[in-house]
Order: sequence, then structure tokens, then C-alpha cells
Amino acid sequence: MIVTAGMDVGSSSVKTAVVVDDKPIALRTDRIRRRDLRKVIEESYEAVLADAGVQRSDVAYLATTGEGELVEFRRGHFYGMTTHARGAVFLMPGTESALDIGALHARAMKFDARSRVLAYRMTNQCASGSGQFLENVSRYLGITLEDIGPLSCSANNPELVSSICAVLAETDVINMVSRGIQTQDILKGIHVSMAGRYLKLLRAIGAEGQVAITGGLSADVGLAKALREKIAEEKLAMEVVTDDRAIYAGAIGAALWGAYRHNVLARRSAA
Repeated sequence: MIVTAGMDVGSSSVKTAVVVDDKPIALRTDRIRRRDLRKVIEESYEAVLADAGVQRSDVAYLATTGEGELVEFRRGHFYGMTTHARGAVFLMPGTESALDIGALHARAMKFDARSRVLAYRMTNQCASGSGQFLENVSRYLGITLEDIGPLSCSANNPELVSSICAVLAETDVINMVSRGIQTQDILKGIHVSMAGRYLKLLRAIGAEGQVAITGGLSADVGLAKALREKIAEEKLAMEVVTDDRAIYAGAIGAALWGAYRHNVLARRSAA
């Protein structure tokens, strides 16, 4: 039995996974908010090990991704696109491309069956297609992040957001509210606008076949629906796939790469 762990340190949360023989047995998310990040990392790691019923000494390899350099007790670190590609392939077999949508940016990746990244494109930090932007909008509208997807799916007359700048897009939302636009139509309009930008990224990398959504917005059913509708509208050869655990794709991918590296090192030592 080989136990490995992966930790994905993002700008808004720390996601951790414990994997035993290539099977995730414990997953955990901890919001950072204004807490000390190193303390959040330590507490998250201890908690996920407890959830998995293992000790620190049982973990053969702890791999990190994202801002994982802050994890002082890590054994190795992997680049974010590599871990999200590995996590996407594991969670959604047959996936050839992925959209990793985080708090501050989104990136489209194309990869092969071995999770080797072949091409990628990213939004810039100002773009209104990020998790932080949606969090700001939900706070202004007085709803929870979990409400965004279902409300968007119930919209009938989406009101598009015109700007790609997050600050100006939030101003658009304020103006919509003052004009009496319904919340669900505002949210659907935001999702449609975001989907259009993401589709440009996917087309730029030559994506086709299954496209996975990973990262913080992978659970947003409204965003996934808007992206599927946009793909159908443009008659593209893409299929959006999701998984309930896709928010942990980076952490799971890091743990899986950690297991691979552990095995390679073990073979070298035995040679």
C-alpha cells in the first residue's frame, strides 16, 4: 500500500487530497480568508490525514502545486497545469482538454493521455471570468456562491456583461440591478460572457473532444450549462464534462504524480 498526499495552495483556499494506491480516500478544502496561510496549510494537512485515518509517517510522498512552495514539509512540487491535467484525466477518463478556473484567472490546457500538456492559454488577472469576480457579484446580490449556478439555470432573459475588466463588469452589474434586471438573468448573462471568453481560449489551443472543467468553479452548473450552449451554438466538436471532485483536480493530480515519482525513486534505489 502506497499513501501519497497532494496539496493545492490557491489564492483563496487550500485543497488537500490523500491517495492510497491511486485511489483518493480523503479530500478537504479550507478557505484562507484573512488567516495566516502557513497555519491554514498545517491545519488542513493534519485534518485530511485524520479524515483518511493515516499518520504523517504513513505518507510516502507529499506533493504540492499552486503556491505550494509555502508548504515547508513537502517532498516535491509540480506545476499547476501538470497536476490539473493529471487530475482531469484521472477523474474524467478520455478527457483531452481542460479549463482550470480559479479565483484570479482561468486557463485552457490541451494534453495527451499521459497528462503531458501540449498547449495552453490563460486569461489575464483583470478578466471578469474568475472565481473572485463571481464571489464579489454574489456578495453584492446578496446570494451565496452555491446559489449562483441553479439561479443562472433558471434564467429566461440573460443580460450580457460587456466588459472584460472585472471592475467595469461589476459596475455593469450594479447598473443592471438599478434597472430592475432579475438576479437570475444577471447571473446567466455573466455566465454566457464568461463562456464566450473561455471558448476563445479553447479554440486557441485547438481543443476538441471532451473538455473538463476543474478548479474552484467546476461545481458551477450554470457556467457549465452556458459553455455547453455556446459550444452547441457554434457547432464545435467539444463536449463539456464535469465531476463532483473536479475542484480537487490539482490536489489529486499532485498526489498521483507524487506516487509516480516515489515509485521511480524506489526503483532507482533498488537498482
